[in-house]
Amino acid sequence: MVLIVGGEGSGKRTFALGLGYTPEQMADAVLDSRPVVYHLEQMVFADPDCIDELLPALVQKDVVICNEVGSGVMPIDWQERAGREATGRLCVRLAQQAKCVVRMVSGIPNIIKGQLG
Repeated sequence: MVLIVGGEGSGKRTFALGLGYTPEQMADAVLDSRPVVYHLEQMVFADPDCIDELLPALVQKDVVICNEVGSGVMPIDWQERAGREATGRLCVRLAQQAKCVVRMVSGIPNIIKGQLG
């Protein structure tokens, strides 16, 4: 599994397309049979207690894409804080199991673990 993280609009999906995947192979915040899932953070924010159930299915994906949500001012809203923390914890666990972790910045991929291919 390749984990791709980065800010909103940083080129994460475009990078995944460059790996040979098509838009039809990408699931938007749902777990189904498609090999790529993006907007992982939306899945976690919907139910911050779900990360233990999500992890086994996500490590079976070819590519998991997640917006970085841990930067900036800590939100006052408890639900948003719980979602941010759970997303971060899930990404740590995914990164531990990923063969490659890529952080996108301004459309530039930075491989921070492993290698592609």
